[in-house]
Amino acid sequence: MRDLSWNEIFKDLKNKVYYPVYLLMGEEPFYIDVISRYIEENVLDETEKEFNQTILYGRETDVPTIISTAKRYPMMANHQVVIVKEAQNIKGYEELISYFENHLTSTILVICYKYKSLKKTTKFVKEAGKVGVVMDSRKVYDNKMPEWVTDYVVRRGYKIGPKATQMLADHLGNDLGKVVNEIKKVFISLPKGSEITPLLIEQNIGISKDFNVFELQDALGTKNAFKAFQIAKYFGDNPKSNPFVLTVAMLYNYFSKLLIYHSLKDKSRAKLAGELGVPPFLVAGYQKSAAHYSSPKLIEIFSLLREYDLKSKGVDNTSADQGELLKELVYKILN
Repeated sequence: MRDLSWNEIFKDLKNKVYYPVYLLMGEEPFYIDVISRYIEENVLDETEKEFNQTILYGRETDVPTIISTAKRYPMMANHQVVIVKEAQNIKGYEELISYFENHLTSTILVICYKYKSLKKTTKFVKEAGKVGVVMDSRKVYDNKMPEWVTDYVVRRGYKIGPKATQMLADHLGNDLGKVVNEIKKVFISLPKGSEITPLLIEQNIGISKDFNVFELQDALGTKNAFKAFQIAKYFGDNPKSNPFVLTVAMLYNYFSKLLIYHSLKDKSRAKLAGELGVPPFLVAGYQKSAAHYSSPKLIEIFSLLREYDLKSKGVDNTSADQGELLKELVYKILN
């Protein structure tokens, strides 16, 4: 079975190496969209597409329609392209096995099965892999997002520093489609080879370079009360772009890493980076912050985070808004 990464598939496509079947599946839709869009836009020229390219949607089609479409021979072209989007909505999709076993080599059948992975031990996946390629598009975990952002930016011929990388990762989460769309806003006005800076992110994406969760974590970690309260006030004044529930979640993640730090005997940089799930350049910051927070204090902070998360949802709170709650929370964390 050809089980390839999206990079390997993309490389083959650019070299005009095509397979009769592409089973693109997985939790992360970004890579599925990248591959299917490239096939849709580049395998056939505009004249060939008119007679030889068909886009089907899972909610609107069925297996017999897909098979009959895939069984057509191309007209005045080397290939016919059939792309099935939202294939996870097709009833009885397993019946496509009969096509895999008796496929046309001139047809490129692309099956986009989003938001979950099929077991690779099933006959459907095995038969697809025998005649074509299978890609399992997995979610990028939050702790891997800084590395992913850096890699994406560098691959496109730009540079980005640690602070700008962390700003994007913290604010945008691990929705790759959203992250890429936001980064492209910066690319538009930036010459190749230039660096994406915090200021450019603020100007083009709207993430404040001085008032964001990354900076709040840093202020709390270094016990910089003045800066922490400045950021808390800014968040309170801009609740839509800085939702309380997201801030609490990020702080929980941050302080969890400090607790992990205290539990480790091997505190070498490489070991810490691996155990904390952060890039090596951030390790020094966690080392300094851990010196300010003992394990008992961290346990207390987790209780505070849970308490204020409930308060933000109206539990034991009738009047305080999210800005006031965050100021209270910051005060109790620092004291």
